[in-house]
Amino acid sequence: MIALLFAAVTAIILSNSARRAVPAAAMEPCAPTLVIDPGHGGLDGGAVTADGTTESSINLAIALRLRDLCRVFGVSCLMTRSTQELPYPPETESIRAKKVWDQQQRAELLARQQNPVFLSIHQNFYPDPRPSGTQVLYGAAEGSQDFGVIAHDNLLRWLCPDSRRVPVQASDSIFLMKQASCPAVLVECGFLSNPAEAQKLAAGDYQTRVAAILLASYRQFIPPSGDSQKQ
Repeated sequence: MIALLFAAVTAIILSNSARRAVPAAAMEPCAPTLVIDPGHGGLDGGAVTADGTTESSINLAIALRLRDLCRVFGVSCLMTRSTQELPYPPETESIRAKKVWDQQQRAELLARQQNPVFLSIHQNFYPDPRPSGTQVLYGAAEGSQDFGVIAHDNLLRWLCPDSRRVPVQASDSIFLMKQASCPAVLVECGFLSNPAEAQKLAAGDYQTRVAAILLASYRQFIPPSGDSQKQ
């Protein structure tokens, strides 16, 4: 499996190597860190499939696979959460207060990094069950659109070739994307409201494919020289 993943990620990188957005000469002295954000979590389950699977659990499963792949490839990374439970402080009594606290903690973690690239993993939902496919949103900071376009093109090419969606700038209503002063991308991996796609997104092999494409996209955006592993 590791050999196949290595070959797959390498193939995606090499097939688009000319499109790297950040040449090695332009990199900052401090090696970048990929900050992986599994959307929602704790009491905030996000969207829910027809069989009761929460978006937060799928986001985390994909994020953990991405983290493990980063470790295999020697990519410096960290996660905003690594479990479904969140350590809410006692003073956050309401659900709203808990969500606000959680988002603020993630924003502060991101702000503490010296040279971060932010990647938030989510799932889409729509009242009509027919829409499917991935959607990439990018932040306002420099480099965000470049990273977003790379990720979107790879996801369409290797995962959803029939999709006609295009990458768009994230709304200011998305707190973490608004707060990010570094390259930032939010990936809606698919529609949980579409039964067939929801079934795919809940499957481990499909989650690994998504994670591999996201890692390859990051590698295209940030050349691999200088990366080092972070637990």
